Amino acid sequence: MIKVFIKCKIHVRIIGFKGKEMYAIIKNGCQQYKVTEGDSIKVDLISSPEGTAVSFDDVLMAFDDKNLMISGSNIKVTGTIQKHGRYKKIRVVKFKRRKHYMRSHGHRQDFTEVKIEKIK
Repeated sequence: MIKVFIKCKIHVRIIGFKGKEMYAIIKNGCQQYKVTEGDSIKVDLISSPEGTAVSFDDVLMAFDDKNLMISGSNIKVTGTIQKHGRYKKIRVVKFKRRKHYMRSHGHRQDFTEVKIEKIK
């Protein structure tokens, strides 16, 4: 019987931000966004009309203006919906060589543009 011990080290490095403003990393769906106050981000479609206030409760990290990490689960990012739209069309092609087989279709993803108002 052979015993094998594997040692592995996990290094976590937080890269600092040189600006003078507060920022946060939020999660929406399965994507993560780095946001500051006043930013406009495009997220997956939110079924609310334009001008509605939106709150992102799933905040992974938040940093203040002195680049110190803020802990706690009471951090919220709020914003307003600016517009709804669709991205450019992408073409999806299935192809098999020498078999006379080719299928193609297009896809346009919906998005919602959100302007970040406040990080608290």
